[in-house]
Amino acid sequence: MKNLILFVSFFLLISQTLDAQKNFHSFKTKTIDGKDFDLASLKGKKVLVVNTASKCGLTPQYKELEALYKQYKDKNFVIIGFPANNFLSQEPGSNEEIAEFCELNYGVTFPMMSKISVKGNDQDPIYSWLTSKSQNGKIDAEVTWNFQKFMIDENGELADFASPREKPLSEKIVKWIEN
Repeated sequence: MKNLILFVSFFLLISQTLDAQKNFHSFKTKTIDGKDFDLASLKGKKVLVVNTASKCGLTPQYKELEALYKQYKDKNFVIIGFPANNFLSQEPGSNEEIAEFCELNYGVTFPMMSKISVKGNDQDPIYSWLTSKSQNGKIDAEVTWNFQKFMIDENGELADFASPREKPLSEKIVKWIEN
């Protein structure tokens, strides 16, 4: 019995250690057009992860996000948009409708992923990792509204986050990209 308890304790410790070692590059997701996307393909790049919505007062941030992406995309930087309908149903459309909206209204060329949930009982595992210190090893950061920004370093570690109202071209975000 003592050996069994020791074995189970050891197994739980190893399991927790492996979970703690998970980083952004450990996840896979789907693009807005339904293709598999392995976040490990972004190793060596800084990544700005943004939960987006088409019918929000902050939706015009798409314009600055696209400008930021165009300015730094050739410097090991990428933006990934995750449409989400978690706040006042401000992203009600299908993936196809969201993609069309982004292209027609803001000329979005940065990668957009399939619509997910960024909070609540159905929170996507990527956002569970982004928002939970016990998973990301850095900070707890509740998603408070559409267009919250998470900064991921080249090694897939969470570096920081910016509030939804922080402009994509803010000094904080630009300095992070350039350093």
